[in-house]
Amino acid sequence: MQKNYLIFLLFMCIFAFARAQINPESITIVRDKWGVPHIYAEKDEQVAYGLAWATAEDSFHEMQENLLAIRMKTAEYKGKDGAIMDVFAHLVGVNELVDQGYDTCFTEKFKKVLEGYCQGANNYAESHSEEVLLKGIFPITPKDIIKSYTLSLTFMTNVHFDFMRIFKGNITDQEVNFGIGSNGMAIRSTKTIDGKTYLAINSHQPLDGPFAWYEAHLNSDEGLNILGANFPGGVSLLIGANENLGWGHTLNYPDLDDVYKLTMHPKEKLKYKFDGNWETLEVRKIKFKVKVFGFLKIPVTKTFYWSKYGTTLKTKTGVYSIRFPSNMDIRSAEQWYRMNKASSFKEFKEVLNMQALPGINIVYADKEDNIFYLCNGLFPYRNPKYDWKNVLPGDTSATLWEPKFHPLDDLPQVHNPPSGYLINTNNTPFNCTGPGDNPNPDDYDKTMGFLTDDNNRSLQYHELISKYDKLTYEEWKQIKYDFSFGNPVHNNFLLGIEKVLSLDPKKYPEIAETINIINDWDRRTDIKSEGAAIIVLCIKNLVDQLFKQGKLPGVATLSDELVVSSVSFAQKYLKKHFKTVHVPLGDMQRLIRGDVSLPVAGAPDVLAALSVDYYDNGLLKARHGDSYIELVRYSKDGVEIETVNCYGSSNKEGSPHYTDQMELYVNQKTKKMTLDKEVIFKEAAKIYHPN
Repeated sequence: MQKNYLIFLLFMCIFAFARAQINPESITIVRDKWGVPHIYAEKDEQVAYGLAWATAEDSFHEMQENLLAIRMKTAEYKGKDGAIMDVFAHLVGVNELVDQGYDTCFTEKFKKVLEGYCQGANNYAESHSEEVLLKGIFPITPKDIIKSYTLSLTFMTNVHFDFMRIFKGNITDQEVNFGIGSNGMAIRSTKTIDGKTYLAINSHQPLDGPFAWYEAHLNSDEGLNILGANFPGGVSLLIGANENLGWGHTLNYPDLDDVYKLTMHPKEKLKYKFDGNWETLEVRKIKFKVKVFGFLKIPVTKTFYWSKYGTTLKTKTGVYSIRFPSNMDIRSAEQWYRMNKASSFKEFKEVLNMQALPGINIVYADKEDNIFYLCNGLFPYRNPKYDWKNVLPGDTSATLWEPKFHPLDDLPQVHNPPSGYLINTNNTPFNCTGPGDNPNPDDYDKTMGFLTDDNNRSLQYHELISKYDKLTYEEWKQIKYDFSFGNPVHNNFLLGIEKVLSLDPKKYPEIAETINIINDWDRRTDIKSEGAAIIVLCIKNLVDQLFKQGKLPGVATLSDELVVSSVSFAQKYLKKHFKTVHVPLGDMQRLIRGDVSLPVAGAPDVLAALSVDYYDNGLLKARHGDSYIELVRYSKDGVEIETVNCYGSSNKEGSPHYTDQMELYVNQKTKKMTLDKEVIFKEAAKIYHPN
């Protein structure tokens, strides 16, 4: 009996080992002339191995950064500035959540995909040990991948903003979260002159770092054939297009988390009142190391708590708990994987009904001329007697919602509107198409807290497209690349931004010259514009000031005093660094990587959006906005795809693809891509196996 049992155990071990091992010779990576990897294999898990290897070749540093927090090693690598990521991962509870749910939450096939990805990443790390950032990151497991997805989604659903408010003691303004933005655009054949269906995948992300887009093409004999992008560490693509359909994401800002103030016992520090009884907070400590002086690693212990509501923080203003759906479901990675493989609108909707993505909008188009918009999210059934936009009483089960969420059909969505187009730019879901075709806000649960306002990008898009009964592809691209502010300009988080553009120079003689430039400005943020240079500085200064005052994230109404101070700042900045206020935007605002520095157009909340950081010698360096762009056309003849990434396909200095797309990017041009295997192999720059 014992002998048979040992044989059984040995067999199971051999089976498990055999399942985990993928032969790299069964995978082919084809690099095109831009360095983009096209990964071919028989099975999806083999493609995942190849994706991990290719990603590591191009972005191993960024891949590891996305793993540091779930290892509680960000501070050990980055110092005290990285500690917040380790703490946030602890507050979200990703380790406990995934460890408890992994075995039962995923299909066996997807577990193989995760295992394949891990094998590829681990093999690369083993053979390139000099590139590993810290001991203890590798080997990675499927659970680590899922933890990374789960943590990332809490950022995408803006939970971190409420943690920030609590830590700062400013938690009264819960109207809306601040976001720089993304665009998703779809047009049916009824509105295009060539009769094709258009899709613009145009998410705005950091231009570099762990949350910058990585482009790839995945192809298996099991139904994968998709070109798009993910973040380094993703096992499939987050956005993209296959032969049949495509989609993009934009962040949405409904009410996706709740904050509660607990009633604490006057004497017993861990006791809080709930439904008339005294409950005890669970103590959850985090231990991690912080690098100081560049070499010394100091152990640190922090204490946090857990109540019936969830993560709990003690502050000077009280004890608060946060409850949010994004740490209640770990299946997002599998939903995205299935979205990659969907071949029709029906299949795509079936995948969406998994409801494993706790937030983010979806803008979709396909070869059958379907276009679709969904304001997606996990929304609990909340008690309508409470104001869920503000801090809630944390002493009653009436505010403790169960992890049961509204079905997809309860959410704002539009399919094939008569107007022929769909748009989302992080604006309200109730203005996503032409007049008369939009969802009615009165039809939706008020506790979901959807945005009701627009921004410059949405208003500009509606205005520009309304000029056409039908438009050409080039005309549509011009709209996508528009870098103008409206007249008057409106932004849903900086109310009153038009004041910056309409000051009276006689009233403020000390900045009159600068005001006159603004007043004469055509509101276009092209590289030759002097007015644009001033406005970019004004907006950056306004945002910086409002963050310091605790008014952002949120909705801030700009005072005259604040507006004048921003113009004064811009004038002083330009005179200090350029000796004049007559500075073309492109002389100051640059796309910079390595020794390449190019003038770049755009500004926050124009359709071709761009945000900047201060750089050397008065320059502003592009850091966020238009990054990876994928433009797709579907017709009876197939799919046509154009893409561009802001720098190139590689994040490794010395690579020929470190900067080779920058010229395309700054000139609003794209590169032609294809899903055609024959063409890809014929035009390949390099073909190899991942070993």
